[in-house]
Amino acid sequence: MKRISEAEMGGKQAETSNPRDRGSSIWCLLVLVIGALVVTAAALTILKYLHFSKNNEAHPINKKYADALELALQFFDVQKSGKLVDNRIPWRGDSGLQDGSEENLDLSKGMYDAGDAIKFGFPMAFTATVLSWSILEYGDQMNAVKQLGYAYNCLRWITDYLINSHPSENVLYFQVGDPGLDHKCWERPETMTERRPVTQVNTSFPGTEVAAETAAALASASLVFKENDPDYSSSLLTHARQLFTFADTYRASYSISIPQVQGFYNSTGYGDELLWAASWLYHATRDDSYLRYVTELNGQRFANMEITTSFSWDDKLAGTQVLLSRIIFFGAKDMPTVENLDLQMYRKTAELVMCGLLPDSPTATSRRTDGGLIWITEWNPLQHAVASAFLAVLYSDYMLTSQTETLYCSGNSYKPDDLRNFAISQV
Repeated sequence: MKRISEAEMGGKQAETSNPRDRGSSIWCLLVLVIGALVVTAAALTILKYLHFSKNNEAHPINKKYADALELALQFFDVQKSGKLVDNRIPWRGDSGLQDGSEENLDLSKGMYDAGDAIKFGFPMAFTATVLSWSILEYGDQMNAVKQLGYAYNCLRWITDYLINSHPSENVLYFQVGDPGLDHKCWERPETMTERRPVTQVNTSFPGTEVAAETAAALASASLVFKENDPDYSSSLLTHARQLFTFADTYRASYSISIPQVQGFYNSTGYGDELLWAASWLYHATRDDSYLRYVTELNGQRFANMEITTSFSWDDKLAGTQVLLSRIIFFGAKDMPTVENLDLQMYRKTAELVMCGLLPDSPTATSRRTDGGLIWITEWNPLQHAVASAFLAVLYSDYMLTSQTETLYCSGNSYKPDDLRNFAISQV
């Protein structure tokens, strides 16, 4: 496995390469988000053992995971809105071509949510962030099974939409369509005729979590496209910076500013999104102000260092802790003492998350089915199981690449393979 280096991820150095209420709408399947996490899990487990063998030769490709990855990426193609290009889904056609036109915007791209014709920007941006992270860490594996080009295409289909959704510094359109009307009418998006209103957050009606998540999506994607399309990468990063400033300056939950969203993708708080976005902006820019933001300025306020959490479209803390642990594993050699100590706390909390996932750990979470599947909530339970697998595989490979042999959980010791075996059990 080629581990993306800290320098490639925007670094200065490269030493080595509580369940949340999701709202009242039980019909909202979240399959778009699940699709993103399936992509990550499939990508991370394409090879029987992703880490290098002693002679630096990767183990053979595991076909069942490669097939799962291909299907997951086809799923993204199924969800596309807009003028389809190189369409490989024969029963899908152009749709949503006038989306955004009432505001003189082109919001025709993006992806529909589940079996609906609504575009929900909050979970769609999370999808893009996780897909970007997967490409950055495991793009070589995707390429080995000829899926990397499709992953780039799916990511850009979302980020093109997100850029167009941000026409000025303090305005972000986060929804296209009327969910109430949409869910009363079962139809193909190619033939829909109902009005397609657009909804925005702005300085009068702020939405910190949706603006911050969009910033995270664009910052992470800027790293993906940095080498192949530097102009596009620069544009993504400009929008990400502006959106983060907007999110942080006008702090308010979009679920409060715009109550009608509570029945669909209700947010339970925005602190995690601010840390998540700042973490990605630090990786993308190496601007120390973003590092200070997640450490000395806001770490104690938002990070909940003593609490282990799930990882989902509404709760990014566990993902943030793993992402910031990456800096300690690979890039903290000359970091100031204060930031270093705070990052060590993130890594400590990430270890608590890992210990909670390992089934025979003294601190293993009891939130599992009898068969061992992570079980956080009745609605869309697989998103949490696969998200847990994703974080476990990442942390396992961070340990392997940094030659960190042991994870300690209340006196018991575990190896990277224990985390990988947990992830495989969930998949």
